[in-house]
Amino acid sequence: MKISPARKAAFQILKKIELNGGLSAVLLPDAERRLDGADKGLCHALVLGVLRQQILLDRIIDIAAPGKKVDREIRIILRLGLFQLRALERVPAHAAINESVELARFARKHSAAGFVNAILRRCSREMPQLEFASELERLSVETSHPAELLERWSNQFGVERAADIARANKELPEIAFRRTPKTDEAVIERLLTSGEIVRSGIVDGGFVSRGTSKALQEYEADGQIYFQDEASQLVAAIAARFVRSRFLDLCAAPGSKTTAVAMAAPTANIAAGDSSANRIKTLAELLKRQGTDNVEVVRYDAERPLPFDAVFDTILLDAPCSGTGTIRHNPEIRYRVKVDELGRLKARQLKMLKNAAECLTLNGYLIYSTCSLEREENEDVIAEFLERTDLLEIVPLDWLEPFMLDDGTLRTFPDRDGIDGFFAAVLKRKT
Repeated sequence: MKISPARKAAFQILKKIELNGGLSAVLLPDAERRLDGADKGLCHALVLGVLRQQILLDRIIDIAAPGKKVDREIRIILRLGLFQLRALERVPAHAAINESVELARFARKHSAAGFVNAILRRCSREMPQLEFASELERLSVETSHPAELLERWSNQFGVERAADIARANKELPEIAFRRTPKTDEAVIERLLTSGEIVRSGIVDGGFVSRGTSKALQEYEADGQIYFQDEASQLVAAIAARFVRSRFLDLCAAPGSKTTAVAMAAPTANIAAGDSSANRIKTLAELLKRQGTDNVEVVRYDAERPLPFDAVFDTILLDAPCSGTGTIRHNPEIRYRVKVDELGRLKARQLKMLKNAAECLTLNGYLIYSTCSLEREENEDVIAEFLERTDLLEIVPLDWLEPFMLDDGTLRTFPDRDGIDGFFAAVLKRKT
């Protein structure tokens, strides 16, 4: 039996994520470019669906095969089959089962093909009943969030809020996008008139669609629009508000915020950089695709002294972080959060803040942002940084009152705001 291109691609992507630390946000678009029509949609649904339900699917596998140590590739195949049986009503059970068996053979796990067949046929007749020892365990399984992560959020935000965030991460996010220099305004007006898109209620110049139509995908591939969550757009809008003549995007790749700021401040001298050749290449490609020509691309290590004097009146440090605010879009992140890694990230973030501040002019603005929900990477970083220096002070984001915290910084949340979880602080150099 032939395996559909969608299922084969989904298995290969999930294998790279599971075994090699790959990222769905990178692997999925690359695979989808080689798939047609229905296969593209099915692959997308399979990969993100399995990742969003992974703990739940694993619990079902473990109940259906008690005491058995399941090979990691076979577990991925079983997750794919179970997800189709549970969540994809249009997929016939026989197709989900038979193609999963063929995937086992494709993976050269011939001896496990019968096991895959038996487990999936048993579950197609009756799914195992789930039992839980605690409400935390129930929430962990039903939302597929590790219990340790839920406990962290419960300690930080309260038990009910942690549950709300986890449930919000289960939902399919709306598709947000913005204009680029190549945007045909007639196209935007046509999409608005037809009701395919609506204007963002969170950030000026943003739009929201409840689904990615073929037309939107083609516009994005051509550089006429750019898919970007509203929270990310909001951070770029904050940076653009403070740009005067010279702007630096310190950790710029892939270029989402660089290109947004460049479009909002077309007369500014803009520098944008990152640390690796691959990230620099990604940044340069996005600038070219969107037709952004007022950005100088520079390669450097932001954890070391930067190759600039104190010449920038505005600097954006969208710092490397755990990314826990983007779990809706990047579901595998929830399985990778490590407490000791948060400490290492905080140390890196503080180094970058120090180096950025040294390139700031008097009365210049330094915008620090992350896409993390973790306090260690947000409020704690800003508090410790300001303890180490008296050169900067927080500028309250009072024009963004719905998102502003008591200390003048900003947070967005997937449960409250329906967008990714971001943190932002604006610091002004006063001496």
